[in-house]
Amino acid sequence: MYRFLLTPRWWGINVFVLLAIPFCVFMGSWQLGRFEDRVQEDRTASEQAASARHEAPRPLAELLPVNKATSGEQVTATGRYGRQLLVPDRELDGRQGYYVLTLLRTGSGKALPVVRGWLPGAPDPARTPAPPTGQVTVTGALQASETPGDNGVSARGGLPSGQTAAISAASLVNLVPYDVYDAWVTLNEGDSGMKAVPATAPQNTGLDLKAFQNLGYTAEWFAFVGFVVFMWFRLLRREIEFARDAELGLAAAEERQQPSPSGV
Repeated sequence: MYRFLLTPRWWGINVFVLLAIPFCVFMGSWQLGRFEDRVQEDRTASEQAASARHEAPRPLAELLPVNKATSGEQVTATGRYGRQLLVPDRELDGRQGYYVLTLLRTGSGKALPVVRGWLPGAPDPARTPAPPTGQVTVTGALQASETPGDNGVSARGGLPSGQTAAISAASLVNLVPYDVYDAWVTLNEGDSGMKAVPATAPQNTGLDLKAFQNLGYTAEWFAFVGFVVFMWFRLLRREIEFARDAELGLAAAEERQQPSPSGV
């Protein structure tokens, strides 16, 4: 009854199944490993941000360029505040509001974007505190430039004058008349009564959309293993039924009962 398993057709089916199952298991395990790595990165980034608050701030030049190791580190910089911009659509503690971003012009000739704080509601220059005048020294957490469309950063354009969707050198260089560092700082203490903006984990780390995509792909690969096994057993059962019917002569009887094409 099982001699059909030795036919070329079933050799091909069996080889496919034997190759597909370990491949799917491997891919599912790899995607699960990527998700676990991102969970660990998120935990490490959170611990790093918490411990960095207690470390002595370092000069900006020592921490550039920003990477996973330096993101969240305490930094200090001195200069004079220049152009101020508002960053809309920013949520904090479950409320919608906006960041107050001011460019700190340093002695290097470049400007450092500094988030002085967060305010609730729609961006309103009239109720936004003006930056301090004269030379100031700021201390806060170093952050990498944002990428529009990632980690909740808006990618919409056409904003009113004096606003920017993303805090990045690529965006700001078109809005201010001087060079901008490819980094930004969020103050540890909100300026002029504003709420301080917490440091975030570096991009491509933590429990972001990509992490949950890895988890979804894991489920898909393991589901495909079950599908392959199910289809193999279904085909096997059908072949057994055909073979049993042939042994009992039922297949020949069914063929004789089929009407001829001419209807005779």
